[in-house]
Amino acid sequence: MPKDAQKIFQFRVTLEDIEPTIWRRIQVPESYSFWDLHVAIQDSMGWLDCHLHVFFKAEFLGERTEEIGIPGDEFEDDQTKPGWEVPIKDYFTEPGGKFTYEYDFGDSWRHAVLLEEIIPVETGVMYPRCLAGERACPPEDCGGVGGYYELLKIIGDPKHKEHKEMISWLKGHVIKYHPYQPDVFDPRKVVFSDPKKRLKMVLEGMGL
Repeated sequence: MPKDAQKIFQFRVTLEDIEPTIWRRIQVPESYSFWDLHVAIQDSMGWLDCHLHVFFKAEFLGERTEEIGIPGDEFEDDQTKPGWEVPIKDYFTEPGGKFTYEYDFGDSWRHAVLLEEIIPVETGVMYPRCLAGERACPPEDCGGVGGYYELLKIIGDPKHKEHKEMISWLKGHVIKYHPYQPDVFDPRKVVFSDPKKRLKMVLEGMGL
């Protein structure tokens, strides 16, 4: 945990448009940037960080008033602020604050990121940490919400004409999702990676 952290921000992250709900409760230092929060969400949800992402607020008629994530080529995208330059405490100032976090613009996985509490640092606790959550993350690249529901239908029906093909796809995935258990999630198994190392890889990949 960063040495300058004085308080802890507790978030509930909920994947939108899916029932039963897939959600996580995580705690991160107040000194975190939006990039750091992105990495914590990825790790706690179970995503693989293979695609672009953005945090945004949607105001009247859905217009986005803020976009924070990874700017476009050569930082010519002046609409999206670099997440690693924006502290979360500049926007999450009190409980109830909310952003939408979108991951993978093709599948368009949208998450509601709600600040539940701002609490003191607990002695002896390593942050970030995942306190709770329910249900497994959808398999990466399964086709968004519609594809996810179709996947559940297919793997739940051994007689489905695409059953074997889907099981083969799950087995051959980069992290081998088979057997996929959509109702299973254990917060104790969440491992958080170093956001600074992740950022270094991204910037090097962008030639920066």
